[in-house]
Amino acid sequence: MEKITVIGAGNVGATCANVIAHKDLVREVILVDIKEGVAEGKALDIWQTSSINNFDTRVTGVTNDYLQTKGSGIVVITSGLPRKPGMTRDDLIKTNAEIVIDVTQKAVKYSPEAIFIVVSNPLDVMTYAAAKAANKSCNKVFGMAGILDTGRYKAHIAKALNVSPKDVHALLLGGHGDTMVPLPR
Repeated sequence: MEKITVIGAGNVGATCANVIAHKDLVREVILVDIKEGVAEGKALDIWQTSSINNFDTRVTGVTNDYLQTKGSGIVVITSGLPRKPGMTRDDLIKTNAEIVIDVTQKAVKYSPEAIFIVVSNPLDVMTYAAAKAANKSCNKVFGMAGILDTGRYKAHIAKALNVSPKDVHALLLGGHGDTMVPLPR
């Protein structure tokens, strides 16, 4: 795979682009945002650490230029408004669904074969919205909650037991929220 696109250059999107670059998973990461200059600045910061952190992945930031995403093998969607104090994930449904549908349609136009990974909240609903907007089979659009929730779960267990998270084996199943089922081992 040559290219991964990350849509949304906020904390989650920029961190995602940074991790992908550091792992040298692809030749190029495209970071897209709606705010002028944000993706460009964050991408430049990441790219400028390449010689220090020893990675080759080129990181490019763009403002609403989906043509630059053309041919991406994976599209990660982190776009959407974050929750404000007192808000529930459900309070974000209408606004974030509109955003996710819009960016999905733009990305699929230039990368019709891409796999989509949705991070936006409320995750389960946004993953469904992206799947419908992309008009793809269910094995091409994923929500990433399972790994995030499992990572959080393992970190809390490790802290409580005062052990390394690498030594904790646990899994969470179910939707991102109150329906999760912990499986400690």
